[in-house]
Amino acid sequence: MPTPERTVSTDVRMRGFSQRAEVPAALAWIDAHAALLPGESVAVDEATGRVLLHEVIAPIAVPEFDRAAMDGYALRGGETTGAGEYNPLEFPVVGHAWPGRPFEGEVPAGAAIRIMTGAPVPSGLDAVVPAEYASEQDGRLAITRAVAPGQHVGHIGEDIARGSTALAAGRRLRPQDAGLAASLGLAQLQVLRQPRVRLLVTGNEVRAPGTPKGPFEIYDANSVTLRGLVARDGGLLESHQRLGDDPEVIAEALAAPGADVVLVSGGSSVGAEDHAPRLLAERGELAIHGIAMRPSSPAGMGRIGDTLVFLLPGNPVSCLCAYDFFAGRAIRLLGGRPADWPYPRTRATVARKIVSQVGRVDYVRVKIGPEGVEPLALSGASVLSSTTRADGFVVAPAESEGFGAGTEVTVYLYECP
Repeated sequence: MPTPERTVSTDVRMRGFSQRAEVPAALAWIDAHAALLPGESVAVDEATGRVLLHEVIAPIAVPEFDRAAMDGYALRGGETTGAGEYNPLEFPVVGHAWPGRPFEGEVPAGAAIRIMTGAPVPSGLDAVVPAEYASEQDGRLAITRAVAPGQHVGHIGEDIARGSTALAAGRRLRPQDAGLAASLGLAQLQVLRQPRVRLLVTGNEVRAPGTPKGPFEIYDANSVTLRGLVARDGGLLESHQRLGDDPEVIAEALAAPGADVVLVSGGSSVGAEDHAPRLLAERGELAIHGIAMRPSSPAGMGRIGDTLVFLLPGNPVSCLCAYDFFAGRAIRLLGGRPADWPYPRTRATVARKIVSQVGRVDYVRVKIGPEGVEPLALSGASVLSSTTRADGFVVAPAESEGFGAGTEVTVYLYECP
């Protein structure tokens, strides 16, 4: 989908939007400008959650030697044929092998050695009898179960073959992935750099939680929500600034170097103190301002140099919605993560009609009850508690008038991925 070509008014204060961009056009702009960030080297024990820049080719085999997979006795499997409860077979025990301390020398035919899990299996031996099927007395071993050649032995390269691709490029590393890299002896991994995100909170009425406030001032909820979302999407908070409504202060914070993404909370609409859109246009490019969706219609986006800037409405639900649709997508793409939402999803049947309007995308908070999916009665853009009471949300596309009772819909669940 091509990037939209449209002229965006640089100052819509007290005049309103003459037109609004469609959601697909906004997503196309993000996809065109959120290029992968460069790589960096990190310690393998700090690599969990990061995205691999290059594939990992195994420099060694794992294991590098045949090793015991059980505690017991190593011997030649072919010499155990016929062993059973009523026909125990006996072998002389000529030594032992421990992890990191192999048995030295040759093991003669018809003999066994005591061996522990992870210890090297001596040359010429090819099987391990587990300790529970063996007994040793006065240097003689009696076994009551036959073992096939290769049984209970981990062979060279059984886990990872030398020269094979152990981890693919672009993989988001789980704890076991980092552990696998460590098993190859790798102390460092090349990963994509995390997007550096600057969080700017505007509004003279906004106060930090835990500080005194006046009767007509409000506590800053948006920055707390946004910090959690940025961390979820792999971003690294570069700074968090509460700026008030001074245009010069906002302009300086917007244009300062050091961030890959700037999030502006509040001041994105058409009020007299909504300076951010005009300032973004003056310092760089205001690509989109005003989007055909509910909530979050005053959202906007653009860039200053290579830094992507997202204007997020001040109403808490609008802020959350605009972040998830737009800013979060950019942060995920910059850091090499999938563009789509990380929310778990489920299919469910609508119990009570979900109303929408043709021409706009609706983000509808819903509950999932015994009868199915129901929209929340209280769902205004300023009612943050609607997102805590909701199980998730449903997206009604612009070409839809909503979903009637009995319709099956996708519900995105407000759960940690």
